[in-house]
Amino acid sequence: MTSISYVSGPSSTPLLGETIGQNLKRTVENYPDNIALVSLQQNYKVTYKEFWDQTTQLAKSLLAMGIDSGDRVGIWSPNRFEWTLLQYATARIGVILVNINPAYRSNELIYVLNQSGTKFLISALQFKTSDYKKIVKKSEKFCKKLKQTMYLDQDWEQLMALSSSISGEQLETVEAKVQFDDPVNIHYTSGTTGFPKGVTLSHHNILNNGYFIGKRLNYTEKDKVCIPVPFYHCFGMVIGNLACTTSGATMVIPAESFDPQLTLEAVEKEQCTSLYGVPTMFIAELQLPNFDSFNLKSLRTGVMAGSPCPVEVMKQVQSKMYMKEVSICYGMTETSPVSTQTLIGAPLEKQVSTVGTIQDHLEIKIVNPDTGEIVERGLPGELCTRGYSVMLKYWENPEATHYVLDDAGWMHSGDLAVMDEEGYINIAGRIKDVIIRGGENISPREIEEFLYTHDLIEDVQVIGVPSEKFGEEIMAWVKLKANVELSQDELLQFCKDQIAHYKVPKFWKFVDTFPMTITGKIRKVEMREISIKELGLEDLLKIKTS
Repeated sequence: MTSISYVSGPSSTPLLGETIGQNLKRTVENYPDNIALVSLQQNYKVTYKEFWDQTTQLAKSLLAMGIDSGDRVGIWSPNRFEWTLLQYATARIGVILVNINPAYRSNELIYVLNQSGTKFLISALQFKTSDYKKIVKKSEKFCKKLKQTMYLDQDWEQLMALSSSISGEQLETVEAKVQFDDPVNIHYTSGTTGFPKGVTLSHHNILNNGYFIGKRLNYTEKDKVCIPVPFYHCFGMVIGNLACTTSGATMVIPAESFDPQLTLEAVEKEQCTSLYGVPTMFIAELQLPNFDSFNLKSLRTGVMAGSPCPVEVMKQVQSKMYMKEVSICYGMTETSPVSTQTLIGAPLEKQVSTVGTIQDHLEIKIVNPDTGEIVERGLPGELCTRGYSVMLKYWENPEATHYVLDDAGWMHSGDLAVMDEEGYINIAGRIKDVIIRGGENISPREIEEFLYTHDLIEDVQVIGVPSEKFGEEIMAWVKLKANVELSQDELLQFCKDQIAHYKVPKFWKFVDTFPMTITGKIRKVEMREISIKELGLEDLLKIKTS
């Protein structure tokens, strides 16, 4: 008898019933002399005791500025040690940290500051080509609730000095009132349509998610984790920072933003045991001309997440980067973020072809997106998650919250997934990304996996574009490895008799890069818009959407 696509995550380890501040204090007591945080570009390295003292000082400074529990404080900065200090200092005093995408411009900044009601903003002076100070000055007059902005590299010492007016007893009184179900972070999702939504997460949400991710990676106080993924995203601040501080491991910041050379230099210099990234990051590292010059033998584990993980890339990460225990994580910001994760020691096939099994203490079901009924195992449907990790709400947006979070507490992901008989889950793509060609439902992921096996292809992304005859046609954007050539005819020949004829792309585009979000997620919506314009299919799009 075929079972239904439902599974719950058993655990012999109880959930943490404490705040982030309480948990950090316990870690500091256990490992005071362990290195807590390293920022290589800033020449910064502190022990857990020093880290605690600095978050104490910063928490006092925020109180001195009149910041109260429940107030929103924004952080607009790339990865720096100050970002991490602020993450823990705000959590200790019940302040809600608003994580602002470093790629935002004026209109986006204004929207987020107003929508969240941010009272105080801490900002970098600049990042890449963005003059943050200039953008803030332009935006401030439109943000009525914003009282003050201070800048890293300019005002940090002044900010920290404010702590002298707050006693230890005053800080302890504030800390004692913080509850683990209180909101602690607002993350704005990079949705493809409409305004970003403020995912509101509690201490209980993200502390436990970081803790159980670390458990599954076998983290101890001896691990050192290289974190090149952005802190503003859950990947950096939960899978990264909180997985470390719940276990006493070391957080290593290789650079302000991802740089493959600096990332591998950090791994080698700090003897990191774990490395994080989205697939495109690992691809960039593996393709470095001097890749073989790095000593990466200290690595044993890590996390690959954020987008589907190509099988061939995973195999290279395990063999060439010594990450035999690398884990794939799957989830979404709204689930803190991880819902499934591969177990160390899982069969190789499961490690490279699935996103693992359900995380501890959670529930997952896969449903028919049209009827809401649970599908049988082996059949595709929409993945839904329930449990401690599900967000509190979208900030000040009950309508959007109700759209994705149903009355039974299930978070609807919008992802197309299949659960096998052993409970392993494969993500086939976004429901809205499914290509419907002549009545056939086609998963872009399946075609991408096949094309990845071509020796000359470094990366590939598949989308659907409008077709008068079939409704949609398949298009592949192909990035070749360095210094090689490949023609469309050769690719068509490669596909012949290997995949069904209706899955063979009709259109091909050779590119050097893909449109991406700052977290490394491919923007297929933008790819589709570009392709429709270049192929002259705008009229078909009008017909299809009318």
